[in-house]
Amino acid sequence: MAHYDMIAQHTLKSLARTVGIGLHSGTRVELRLRPAPVDTGIVFRRTDLDPVVEIAASAQAVGDTRMASTLERDGIKIATVEHLMSALAGLGIDNCYVDVDAPEIPIMDGSAASFVFLIRSAGIVEQPAARRFVRVLKPVEIREGQGGLAKWARLEPHFGFKLRFSIDFNHPAIDSTTQDVEVDFERDDYVTTVARARTFGFVNEVEALRAAGLALGGSFENAIVMDEYRILNTDGLRSGDEFAKHKILDAMGDLYLLGRPLIGAYRAHRSGHAMNNRLLRALLADASAYDIVRFADQEQSVPPAFQRLAFA
Repeated sequence: MAHYDMIAQHTLKSLARTVGIGLHSGTRVELRLRPAPVDTGIVFRRTDLDPVVEIAASAQAVGDTRMASTLERDGIKIATVEHLMSALAGLGIDNCYVDVDAPEIPIMDGSAASFVFLIRSAGIVEQPAARRFVRVLKPVEIREGQGGLAKWARLEPHFGFKLRFSIDFNHPAIDSTTQDVEVDFERDDYVTTVARARTFGFVNEVEALRAAGLALGGSFENAIVMDEYRILNTDGLRSGDEFAKHKILDAMGDLYLLGRPLIGAYRAHRSGHAMNNRLLRALLADASAYDIVRFADQEQSVPPAFQRLAFA
């Protein structure tokens, strides 16, 4: 196995800006990604408020998890952070300021691809400090329900980073796709394997969601939409496993709300944002379940999954 002097932290080379629509709010949102110093982490900033309110990405900062992961501080919210967090995780960005002038990150095309483009356009630079990882030392699991209605999510020790997700929606359009998918970053590439998988929803749920103030900005441009029988988008799916892959995309974003990359394996069945956050909180509540590690010594073996991220 290869040895390296250090797996370094990374940030953006320059500022990147985009404008989009909030999936749930339906309002115009301007997003700016800015470089940040070593050990800053991912810090979200509501720039429409005076004074500006900052919320650091952390499992404890997650509040509302209906249809998205929402960060909260003193009643101030920044919703739908998971797709951007997924892109930051997939490209190995440790430190970044995320400036947003609305209470929600823009949905873009419903995947992480636009955020990948934005980050790559800004450029990525290495910083003079070692990355710190959360290494899973023993299994941690959250489970709800019994039998066919069971939902669960689990973290297990693994020398690398891989995710496996299975879905069960009992819908003709979804039944015809691959519903159990694994992504292992020792062999798989985030940009080509995960980033383009879009969020999805059902026409018969839209009215109830909008009555609850959700999905006000949803459209065929930013989601896969289905009626009782079929996919309504004229361009169909981007891949035969897009539904399950999007759940992996979401999970990557939710897990990166730890504030540090994970060394471990994630497995889940019918999980969602709420269960993912409960899983992180259960991990952090058990000091024997994890430790914090760095690869700053040339004699240390580096997980191949993170060689790919840091040295691509």
